[in-house]
Amino acid sequence: MEQRAPTDRNWLLVLDGLPDPVSRSRDFTRRALTAWHWLPADGEAVRDAADDVLLLVSEVVANACLHGGGPGALVLDCTDDRLRIEVTDANPRPPATAPGGPAEPGRPGGHGLFIVERLARAWGSRPGASGKCVWLEVPSPPGVLGAPRRVS
Repeated sequence: MEQRAPTDRNWLLVLDGLPDPVSRSRDFTRRALTAWHWLPADGEAVRDAADDVLLLVSEVVANACLHGGGPGALVLDCTDDRLRIEVTDANPRPPATAPGGPAEPGRPGGHGLFIVERLARAWGSRPGASGKCVWLEVPSPPGVLGAPRRVS
């Protein structure tokens, strides 16, 4: 498993062929969020934002497992105003939500992209050399690395 943090704001985890990529991605993301002071968080808004990020990472990596032939890599890129999450996979087809909405309430599966649409500020996909990259962005909460700090 390759992990790199070449800068404080850009982290890469290569997932290609690794067992349990969803758990590994969550653990990696949790470490990045801790480094960026999203975790442990003193404020409820920051904790909620971190929980949303962990859920979003789980959803896009799980979708790459189920529909993309497995995830290739996870990139986390934190800037002053947003955190961008990117997951690559081998399927060139762009992701699509199920027509008519998510699967039956209370039943597992079929909710991933609806969760992404609900929690992400923006999301999409772009073609890659051997598949695609699904990306999403969430706002960086105030008081974390890269985000504006409040002056008391």
